[in-house]
Amino acid sequence: MKLAALQMVSTPDVGRNLEAAARLIAEAAAQGATLASLPEYFCLMGQDDRDKLRIAEADGHGPIQDFLADAAKRHGLWLIGGTLPIRSADGHRVRNACCVYGPDGQRAARYDKLHLFAFDNGKEHYDEAVALEPGEAPVAVQAGPLRVGLSVCYDLRFPELYRAMSFEDGQGPCDVISVPAAFTYTTGRAHWELLLRTRAVENQCYVLAAAQGGQHENGRRTWGHSMVIDPWGEILSVVEEGEGIAIAEFNPARMAQVRVQLPALGHRRL
Repeated sequence: MKLAALQMVSTPDVGRNLEAAARLIAEAAAQGATLASLPEYFCLMGQDDRDKLRIAEADGHGPIQDFLADAAKRHGLWLIGGTLPIRSADGHRVRNACCVYGPDGQRAARYDKLHLFAFDNGKEHYDEAVALEPGEAPVAVQAGPLRVGLSVCYDLRFPELYRAMSFEDGQGPCDVISVPAAFTYTTGRAHWELLLRTRAVENQCYVLAAAQGGQHENGRRTWGHSMVIDPWGEILSVVEEGEGIAIAEFNPARMAQVRVQLPALGHRRL
C-alpha cells in the first residue's frame, strides 16, 4: 500500500485550486497510491481569513465536497480531503473540516480542527478564531485495512490529541496519522519536521503530512515539506517547496517490528 501527501500552493480562486488538486490526485493514483491526502485549505487561500465564509458549504453537499467524493471514486482510492469550510450552527464562523472519502465515493469520516492557530511575532499576525469555530472531538477512521487518525496543522502541537484518537475509543493505536497543514514559513522552518517525527516516534505509526508549500498570491508564504514518515521517525519521502507528491510504501511488518522491539505503547501508565 502506498501513502501519498499532495503538496499545493493554493490561490484565492477555488476553481483553479480544484483543477490543481484533481491533477495531483490523478498523478498519485497513477503512482499506485491507495491513500492520498490534500493539504489544509487546499480549496482556498484567500485574501482575508473571512473569505472562508464566502465559500462555506452545508455539511454533506457542495461543489468542494462533491469534487472530493467524485475524485475518490474515479481513482478508486481513499482520499483525505485536506480541509474545507463547512458552515457552523451560528452562521458567523465556519468549521475547518477534514472529510475522508472511500473508493466508493462515500464520506467515511469528518473531523473538525480542534485547536485554532494564533501567532504574533510583531511582523506576522494570525488568529484563526476570527473566522473558525473549533471542533469538539478526536476522530479516527477505518480506511480499508488502515486505522487513520485525523488531525489538522496546529493540532500537531498537542500530543494528547493523538493519544486520545488511538486509545479512548478502545480500538487501539492508529496505523497512520494524517496531518494536512498550512504551516507558516516561520513556524514551519522551526518546528514542522521536529513535531512530525516526534508524533511518528511516540505513536509508533506512519505519519502522512500534506502541506501548502510556497509563495501564495495573497502574500502569505507557507513552509511546505510534505512528508511520509515511518514509525521509527525516518522520513521516507519529502517535497520541499512547490506543487508535488511525497509518496512511500506503508509497510505493516516495519510497524510491527518497531512496536515489538520497543513496546512503548504497551508500557503506558497514563
